[in-house]
Amino acid sequence: MDAADLAHRARTHAGWVPPDLVDLLLAGGHTGDVARLARQGDWFCARALADPEILAPYAATGWWPATEAMATLLQRQGRTGEAVAMARSHPGADRAFLGRLLARAGQAGDAYDLLRPGIDDASLAAALVDVAAPAGRDEDTAALLTARIAAAVRRCDHPGCDDVAVTPFNAVDLLATIRERQGRIDEAIALLHTREMTSINDRDQLADLLARHGRLDELRAYAAADTLGHGARVLAGLLEQRGDIDGAIAVYRQPGLSCDVELAELLARHGHVDEATAVLRAFAARGDDWTVDVLCGHYPENGRAAEGLAYLDGLGADDWEYFRLRLPLLAALGRRDEAITLAQAHPEGGTWYAAGVIAALLADAGRPEQALAVLRRHDLRHDMARLLIGLGRVPAALSVLRDAPASR
Repeated sequence: MDAADLAHRARTHAGWVPPDLVDLLLAGGHTGDVARLARQGDWFCARALADPEILAPYAATGWWPATEAMATLLQRQGRTGEAVAMARSHPGADRAFLGRLLARAGQAGDAYDLLRPGIDDASLAAALVDVAAPAGRDEDTAALLTARIAAAVRRCDHPGCDDVAVTPFNAVDLLATIRERQGRIDEAIALLHTREMTSINDRDQLADLLARHGRLDELRAYAAADTLGHGARVLAGLLEQRGDIDGAIAVYRQPGLSCDVELAELLARHGHVDEATAVLRAFAARGDDWTVDVLCGHYPENGRAAEGLAYLDGLGADDWEYFRLRLPLLAALGRRDEAITLAQAHPEGGTWYAAGVIAALLADAGRPEQALAVLRRHDLRHDMARLLIGLGRVPAALSVLRDAPASR
């Protein structure tokens, strides 16, 4: 076991049980198998078990992800001094991780000093804001971020250019976080209204802030102006939590929003299935292929699989991308064997991309050996292993994964 090999295998999964299958093994009570593999050098198994004895050999290689996992576990067990010493001694330690670790260990001042030089890096700046409060340095950090915002440069030359680059890119968001933490809510809101990029990881900080502080009128105004729909989703979710279902529906029905799926899900949750279906049918009629997938998932979820088949008949398309949508609808109507026969007879039924769908139908019909034969024909080892684990045939599943050809 060495760091370079671990890094390569972590990227390629070569010779290791993939994380989702590790979770499946643990959920099925196969902890002993996972522990044995972890001791034989399978990092994903070792990481899932989170045992210091098992993680130690991995950390000893100097591979940073293993050191990080070990330090996190040690601190969680109250062995904070060991965790800090281990992370500090690593030459390639992630500074953001180390800073947060120090702060949790009661060394927020040291954490702040470590992170302060990285103010221009988005990740380090976010960590700096996290440790600033326990270090008593909120105002110092706010001054640093304010200076970075003031130093923003234009990306274009003409006089009316308002396209500016701030370093770090999240400086405004982080400064708003500090102001909210200080109770200066109006300042935080004003700052967030100046952002160019309003959403990070599909979350809108301004919408979340307005909801947290009960600023409903401002959230309504923001949701009406936000064509991306993030504000509308937060507002509708808040209204639904408060029992104002009609109000939540009205939010999603505002013109100019692209929240058709969210509206349909909301309607269906509260018994308005006909309206939900109409929304999705209109959405699919003007949308991309994936919108048809959404609609065909909606039909069986709401006991309307027959309507789904009629809808697909109306489309008149018979290529696999549309045909495959018929199969779960038939299965929902108790016609699984018919679905299998039709899928196998389809012109594309012998392809690798159809094999997983057909195998799933066979397995659900209680025909696992036939399902495995279909997957084996196309060397779909991940699907084979998943099915074998579900059948309790763990050694066979591990053999399938272990015998996979070397990754290129």
